[in-house]
Amino acid sequence: MGTVVMYGSVSVDGLIADDHDRPGPLFDWLVSGDVPLDDGGVLQVSRSSHDYTRAYWDRIGATVVGRRSFDLADGFDGTPPSGVDHVVVVTHRGAPEGWDRGAPFEFVEGVEQAVARARELAGDRIVEVAAGDVGGQALAAGLVDEVRMDVVPVVLGSGRRYFGSLRAPRLLDGPVETVQGDRVLHLRYRVRR
Repeated sequence: MGTVVMYGSVSVDGLIADDHDRPGPLFDWLVSGDVPLDDGGVLQVSRSSHDYTRAYWDRIGATVVGRRSFDLADGFDGTPPSGVDHVVVVTHRGAPEGWDRGAPFEFVEGVEQAVARARELAGDRIVEVAAGDVGGQALAAGLVDEVRMDVVPVVLGSGRRYFGSLRAPRLLDGPVETVQGDRVLHLRYRVRR
């Protein structure tokens, strides 16, 4: 089975969005460089961010997100982000009405079930768990192997926390990798067992 990685862009004060679910400048690093990150033409990053991020994205087999993120992204228009093959959505409401059942999205209840299903779908590739409440729940349940964060030099002040409502301490080893990009610091930690 592949590695389970909690991932997201985060402010210096540990937030992934403001109180209104807006990321503000957290994704500016994804459009402020001169190296294309994908074929879409919108994402342009520094060379160091490209090499770090592209290598990671290319190894992701499935992504786990919460229903809030799914809804905020308008269901990703039925296409998994960043070239990922499958998305598993944690929700108690099931698929939205009229959802295309052929889209590579599955809707499950509970983080444990979502990570287990994502691992099946990903095989030996990475399972990415989005930062926030779902990521914090997965970390608390002992399901996360690594934490990756793209730290952006901004203080949001209040909003959605990177680790969600996680209250119990968790020890991380590292950072085992640090890459300086343009207005972003990429960090990778292993979760201590």
